[in-house]
Amino acid sequence: MTTSVERARELLAEFPVVDGHNDLPWALREQVTYDIDARDIAVDQSAHLHTDLARLRAGGVGAQFWSVYVRTDLTGDAAVSATLEQIDCVDQLIARYPGDLRAALTAADMEAARRDGRIASLKGAEGGHSINNSLATLRALYALGVRYMTLTHNDNIAWADSATDEPGVGGLSAFGREVVREMNREGMLVDLSHVAATTMRAALDVTEAPVIFSHSSSRAVCDHPRNIPDDVLERLPGNGGVAMATFVPKFVLQAAVDWTAAADENLRSHGFHHLDTSPAAMKLHRAFEEARPRPVATVATVADHLDHMREVAGVDHIGIGGDYDGTAFTPDGLNDVSGYPNLIAELLDRGWSKDDLAKLTWRNAVRVLGAAESVSRDLRSRRAPSNATLPQLDT
Repeated sequence: MTTSVERARELLAEFPVVDGHNDLPWALREQVTYDIDARDIAVDQSAHLHTDLARLRAGGVGAQFWSVYVRTDLTGDAAVSATLEQIDCVDQLIARYPGDLRAALTAADMEAARRDGRIASLKGAEGGHSINNSLATLRALYALGVRYMTLTHNDNIAWADSATDEPGVGGLSAFGREVVREMNREGMLVDLSHVAATTMRAALDVTEAPVIFSHSSSRAVCDHPRNIPDDVLERLPGNGGVAMATFVPKFVLQAAVDWTAAADENLRSHGFHHLDTSPAAMKLHRAFEEARPRPVATVATVADHLDHMREVAGVDHIGIGGDYDGTAFTPDGLNDVSGYPNLIAELLDRGWSKDDLAKLTWRNAVRVLGAAESVSRDLRSRRAPSNATLPQLDT
């Protein structure tokens, strides 16, 4: 008798996962200063990373948005330079592994890579600080292959509020709204993970193209500000966008939310940033966990979020964004990028149809990128690039 996991693998062979967010480039920066010989993902990197080529293949990943994230303590031109280094890292990986990775700029490129058995590789910038308040820089990132930008990371920026900071501009400022419009014109997806709920609603009010949440789950299931409120999920059918559920335990399991708050404070009290995944920080994390066992999320925990998100937003508006190599901990059964078949098996056991799962894993994300391209073609035909500045619009 065929097992659920075997059925899941068969489905993923036809409709592989488009994963919305993987932080491998930042991990390579932090661990080996981009020395990709030292972290050759053609060989097993399970001692160091959540990601390597064999595990991507085992997980049924057919397209990956590689995050070109930079920390928010990098500001101004330093943030732009670091983002360019992250972009270069992705380009180096694609060039080094042409038998497995293929650059993708469009929905058609994604489909072509799938037909040829390659992993379509796209780029997503994480945080508007990456453009240093410059629409020209935004356009330059698009020219370099960036196909979404998360409007904020964990801290507010001058023109947008973050989910994990105090209210600043009340969502989006006038310049922030212009950023969204210019992203629409370029064909760059507006990513609303990490932003405040007020920012989510403001962006949905302004955007002419579908949005994404590259790695966010349901706030109704787990009350964390990084997750999406139901009223926002309810707007996705009208917008056409996709919410890609993340696996990060501190966002999906309430007990883990509380535990993480204490663990983060432990890191800070010892002089580490609470997102630090360096060996020294992880040693401290492990000692904390030994003294105070970590609540463990499971495949079922993530499936609960997807069940709710499907109920509220509809099956045409959900996807997957694991956040691998951007989190210290992962759920049992979703330990690294090889784990996606376990999630699909769980959803099969819950009665999800093949058609529903094909939308979740592949079709929805490809459709959204294609829709953004269509909006861009229309806007470019009737609107010149914006050269507005933050002082002009926000004074």
